[in-house]
Amino acid sequence: MSRYCVVVAEGSKARFFTVEHPEVPELESGPDLIERKTMSNPTHQAHGEEILADLRAGRNRTPNGSAHGYDDHRDGYDAECERRFAREIAQELDTMARSNGTRRVVLCAEKRMLGFLRPNLHHAIPNGVDLHEVPKDLAKLSPRKLHERLANDGHIPKRRGRRRH
Repeated sequence: MSRYCVVVAEGSKARFFTVEHPEVPELESGPDLIERKTMSNPTHQAHGEEILADLRAGRNRTPNGSAHGYDDHRDGYDAECERRFAREIAQELDTMARSNGTRRVVLCAEKRMLGFLRPNLHHAIPNGVDLHEVPKDLAKLSPRKLHERLANDGHIPKRRGRRRH
């Protein structure tokens, strides 16, 4: 069981972590941020290359040189992909928080993704669980760097070295 659940999300990937205390604190350092699951949004990743094959954006030229503007709805499509992914993230968070006895959720995402996640969070976080939002994209950090950053900001406990006698 872990009192802390950390979710780091962006448009194409979400990573789920728990904070685990060592079994023998006298001999081991800790607590440690342990990655439990990674979800990816292949639709978002493939967006530019595969789904919308014509990569020309905004203007099309006729043979006589005049320009025609067009809207290929890529921004709307991308937003809908992120909304769907946010729902999947919230469902996984719900499962994880209920099965782990979570007391605090730390949700790290850039502001746009947080906006997609918020409408889904009231169903995803059990009553009595404290939610901390971190409006930053920390998706590329290693677990150790992420732990250090979140601990320095007071969201999760800091790591301690082994206790010496």
